[in-house]
Parts: sequence; C-alpha cells; structure tokens
Amino acid sequence: MANPDDQAFFDAVNMTPAALMKWLKSGDSLKVGMTHEGETESVGHQMGEHIVAILHKKRADLTDVDRAHMAKVVGYVKRHSAQRPAGDIEHSRWRYSLMNWGHDPLTDSVARICPRKPATFRGPGPARLRVHRVSLMKHGVP
Repeated sequence: MANPDDQAFFDAVNMTPAALMKWLKSGDSLKVGMTHEGETESVGHQMGEHIVAILHKKRADLTDVDRAHMAKVVGYVKRHSAQRPAGDIEHSRWRYSLMNWGHDPLTDSVARICPRKPATFRGPGPARLRVHRVSLMKHGVP
C-alpha cells in the first residue's frame, strides 16, 4: 500500500526526472532562489537535485532522509503556489522557483503521467483500456 505522505510528494512534483534535470542545467534555474551565506547554489536548486534522485528510486527504497526532503517539497509547493502573482507567469521568477522544486505550474499533471496520448483517447475498448492502465501503472498510478 502506498504511503499517503509519499503520494502528496508525487502529486506536488509534476516534472519528470529528465525535464527537471534539463531545467536545473538552465541559466534561468540558477538565477532564482535563496542562497545561504557561503554557498553558491540556491536552496531550491539543491532540492531539485535531491528530487531527481528520489524520482529515480523505487518507492520501497525511499529512506527517512528522502521522506524528509519529500515533506519539505510538499510544503514549499503548497506555500509558494498560494502566492501566485497576477498576470503572465510563464517567465516569472515565481514559476522558475517552483520549477527548481520539481513543480511547473504550467504543466498539466495528466501530461506528466501520460506524456504520450494512450490509445484510450481514440475511443473505448477493452484492449485500449488495458494499454492505458498498464501505462499508468508504470508511472506509479494504481
């Protein structure tokens, strides 16, 4: 049975590991976030790297340290999402900061779970539904 706290993390993080790694390598990613004195990398950027590592693990292999990071991510995404600025957010520091934490507010969660349109979108049918279910299960959706 899935841990409900784990599920909150996987709901909050809507970027794939590959998309998050690509984002973390971008210049825009490095320009946002709070940096502790004496450090050169922002807290959010550091957390993004932890998130990628967590996303590559099987749920059964998650440690207490991983779960502590996961809880921080859920809290940050909830708090920061509530502070959404007015207007266009596509190139905002607000969005970029959230993306460092694995959450792109412009990304639909369905696109994360099913990056390609599964056969079920073409019409009903038992074979198509089975393909869709297997696709979802591969991504940790029961």
